[in-house]
Amino acid sequence: MSSSETASHGNADGALYAPARKIYPKKVDGEFRRIKWGIQLFTLAIYYLLPFVRWHRGAGEPSQAVLVDLEHRRFYFFFIEIWPQEVYYATGLLIVAALTLFLMNAVAGRIWCGYMCPQTVWTDLFQMTERWIEGDARERMRKDAGRWTLQRIREKLAKHALWLLIAWWTGGAWVLYFADAPTLVHKLATFAPGCGQAYMWIGIFTFTTYVLAGVMREQTCLYMCPWPRIQAALTDEYALNVTYRYDRGEPRESLKHATLLRAQGKPAGDCVDCGQCVAVCPTGVDIRHGASLGCIQCGLCIDACDGVMEKIGRPSRLIAYDTEMNIERRQRGQPSIYKPIRARTIIYAALIVVIGGFMLFTLAMRADMRLNVLHDRNPLTVTLKDGSVRNAYTIRISNMKAATRRFTLEIAGAAGAQIDLVGETADTQGHLIVEVGVDQTREARVLVTMRGAHAADTPLALTFTAREIGGGASISAKDVFLWR
Repeated sequence: MSSSETASHGNADGALYAPARKIYPKKVDGEFRRIKWGIQLFTLAIYYLLPFVRWHRGAGEPSQAVLVDLEHRRFYFFFIEIWPQEVYYATGLLIVAALTLFLMNAVAGRIWCGYMCPQTVWTDLFQMTERWIEGDARERMRKDAGRWTLQRIREKLAKHALWLLIAWWTGGAWVLYFADAPTLVHKLATFAPGCGQAYMWIGIFTFTTYVLAGVMREQTCLYMCPWPRIQAALTDEYALNVTYRYDRGEPRESLKHATLLRAQGKPAGDCVDCGQCVAVCPTGVDIRHGASLGCIQCGLCIDACDGVMEKIGRPSRLIAYDTEMNIERRQRGQPSIYKPIRARTIIYAALIVVIGGFMLFTLAMRADMRLNVLHDRNPLTVTLKDGSVRNAYTIRISNMKAATRRFTLEIAGAAGAQIDLVGETADTQGHLIVEVGVDQTREARVLVTMRGAHAADTPLALTFTAREIGGGASISAKDVFLWR
């Protein structure tokens, strides 16, 4: 029964939704299947092995190449170190990722879904495990339709045990990105105290991976993922999608009947209605019915169809990455048009380059220290008994180096003012000294007092400068001195 027939039957019974039918994707070999294997191997190797890659940053610094250090509020990515206040880099990265997704969609539809989406990658891995234990689609269908036997029970238990093992290692690998991987693995293996939170998150990710990739599979893509709906709104007539070329395939006939019709000079399509394109589809879509939200553009139906075309001696690519516009053009006797480079793709690519380039530039030019000045708001000013006016400021100096640093604090624009650093005393030369520890932000209060004789309606512009002692590095921030 097809999905449309199932839906109609469900509606006839008064059901609110059509019951899910189990999908048995058949194994297929071909060009796109090999591409999927290559991408799957590459992405899984990155995910599972990257936490163990080392990157030397100096004494006292973490040596894990990619690390989300929640304890010290840092994110390390090889030579890049991101602080919490630099969250705009994460925002920029998300924007670039979204634009890259848009660009991929403009070029080849849901190619992300078919090849690189984590749901697709892990579902593929789970299905490979299932075939290895229970056999290919036809054998699994036969076993599921038959009686429960001891052999079938053993196979089911072995399959789900391996699924849980893969899901467990998936959850464990995710946790390794938040702590030193070799150290955490040893602690987890020896049940060291203090690992309760790690065990909890491993359990959560084990459960979600097992359910999404093993149990729900195509249901996740069909009903939970919003991208198919968004992609349908973003696509245009030039975006390549997995397409059944009905200009070649119709009218469908059996191989024997089609051969007879061609011998008589009558029209016959190349499609022999073998159903192999449906049999290999991981979401059970019949691509011959046209565009569908269930199609993840993985290209496996292309491989299956090409194999059939080769056997019957017909040209390949009856199903191919193509457009509806090209099919209509060929039916009118016009050549196909392919425009991967057009206004939409140029704009997406330009935005990616500009935003990515700006982020790289700011990363390369950023200082290893920061200074922020915050003027007290309540009250803005204080008038003392002798008529002088005082403004108070909170300064924050951030030290982004792996060594303690000492800074002198200087204020330009406050000539003749009395400057006090609360809780600190000036050195013998009158310099205000602030010491900031390793990877720390030091907060201090500064009082600036000026005689009322200098009072003016216009605020005075002040420049606060923190200058490293012995290092020569300096950074400045601006604020104002208010008289009333």
